[in-house]
Amino acid sequence: MMWELEWDQQPRGLTEILKWMDRLTTMVWHNRHMNRVYWIKKGKIKLVTQAQLDAAQRRTGKNYQHNLILEDVWKGALKAAAAARKRLGPGVDGSGPYTDFEWGMINGKLSALRWVLGDEWDMLDT
Repeated sequence: MMWELEWDQQPRGLTEILKWMDRLTTMVWHNRHMNRVYWIKKGKIKLVTQAQLDAAQRRTGKNYQHNLILEDVWKGALKAAAAARKRLGPGVDGSGPYTDFEWGMINGKLSALRWVLGDEWDMLDT
C-alpha cells in the first residue's frame, strides 16, 4: 500500500514523444520502401515515365496503378531512403531488417504513442 501511495513517475514530455513517433514512422516508411525495392528487382513493380503512366491509366480507367511508380518519384524515394538510413543508423535499432517480433514492437510503440496524442488505436499511416 505504501508503494502505491508513494510511487511518483513523471510522464514523458511531448518533445520526447514526438521524437520517438518520428523515428518509428521513419522505420515503418523505410521498411515499406525496401519492400518496393525488392518488388522492383523482381519485376512486379515497374518504373515508368509520365507518358507511360498516362497510357496505363487510359487503358485501365484507373487513376492509381499499384504496380507502377514514376521514375522521378522513385529518384526522390531513393534520396529519402538514404537520408532515413543515415538518420536511423544500421542494425536492429535503426534501419532493419527486423524480426517479426521486432516489427510488432515497432508498430505497437507507434500505435501507443499516437493513441496518447489523440489518434485511434492501430493508426499506422506513414
